[in-house]
Amino acid sequence: MALPKSKYAKARRGKRRSHIKLALPTLDICPQCHNPKLAHHVCPTCGSYSDMQVIEIKKPKATG
Repeated sequence: MALPKSKYAKARRGKRRSHIKLALPTLDICPQCHNPKLAHHVCPTCGSYSDMQVIEIKKPKATG
C-alpha cells in the first residue's frame, strides 16, 4: 500500500479541508405567518403549504 514519504503539515491539511464543511439550511419566510421555514416543507408554525392549510397545528394547553 502506498504511504506518504513525509508528514503533511497541519496548515496544508487545513487548506485541503477548507471546503469540507456543513452548510446551514436555507430558510424561506412563510407567506401566511411570516415565520422562517424550510423551503418546500410545511410551515411548522401555522401548518400551511403553498397557500393551503395542510395540517392542523395543536395549540399548547394553557397552564395555570
